[in-house]
Amino acid sequence: MVDESKLFILAAGIIVDPKGRLLVVRKKNTQKYMLPGGKIDAGETPIEALMRELQEEVGLTIPPMLAHFIKEYDAPAANEPGYFIRSNLFFILLPELVEISAASEIAEAIWITPKEIPNYDFAPLMTSFVIPTWLDLIDDMGESLGFETAFDA
Repeated sequence: MVDESKLFILAAGIIVDPKGRLLVVRKKNTQKYMLPGGKIDAGETPIEALMRELQEEVGLTIPPMLAHFIKEYDAPAANEPGYFIRSNLFFILLPELVEISAASEIAEAIWITPKEIPNYDFAPLMTSFVIPTWLDLIDDMGESLGFETAFDA
């Protein structure tokens, strides 16, 4: 049972581009890479929060219909020891390559391939759920979705 006083409620996007790459971000003054997204403001739905956070953090504006709710997932917070996150996770498969740029509290926003996973220090949610889910997607559907399959994953 998670102590509600030490819980952040978030919306985050597992965003995959047409090449099958995953978008990850790193906040300023932190080391862990995570999904773009953030806290849900009062009166906001998870999808509204996600759309706002994507625009603020990486300059990405997409139609909400591209975001498909996957699940709510609890994990230890990456940058706040003793705290937890409850993330409303959405999957977004972008129909075309897009330019992203780090903004707001984001120091870095990058597209990664499976072979680059060892190069980064990921938040707990990334290692326990996101990366395995992304790799399964690439293995199961990558070729039919037109992903580059020569990732050496």
